[in-house]
Amino acid sequence: MSTTRRTGIARIAGLLAIVAGAIFVIAGGVTWGMVTSQLKAENITVPEDAAFLAGAEVQGPFSAYAQADIINTHALHATNGATYAELGALAGEAEAAGDTEAAAEFQAQRETIMNASFLRASLFTSVVSYGVAALVIGLGALLVVIGLGMNQLAKVPAAIEPAREPVREPVA
Repeated sequence: MSTTRRTGIARIAGLLAIVAGAIFVIAGGVTWGMVTSQLKAENITVPEDAAFLAGAEVQGPFSAYAQADIINTHALHATNGATYAELGALAGEAEAAGDTEAAAEFQAQRETIMNASFLRASLFTSVVSYGVAALVIGLGALLVVIGLGMNQLAKVPAAIEPAREPVREPVA
């Protein structure tokens, strides 16, 4: 005696998971590659005084982060540790006091730290893009494994239950 069960939906879902997973892995890989090629095209080298990856070419998430970190260090050094907002307040105070020379100097430092902030934001965008690409690749791999598992389960025959004797009521 053989028992059958319907496995069509499980097989279709498994196949869809495998296809979607493959697409995710490819899309994540393409994204990773595009970000890497764009960073390489900029020919950026992490300065020697960086906290880590000194001298490395910026071409990946860690080197992009190292470059963003050292840009912040250099910018804060150029402004004596003052932030964009603090420099704006100092420029306003100097201008209110009639010291136009100091106000102009604070404004120039403000432009320096603003440019550094823009560069850091661009590099952090690359770092986030790498993270998203890695996430998509990981999810794609997980979908492929789930799809393969569903297809394997769909192939397993249904358990055959032994025939049961009908329950008889005792005669009174």
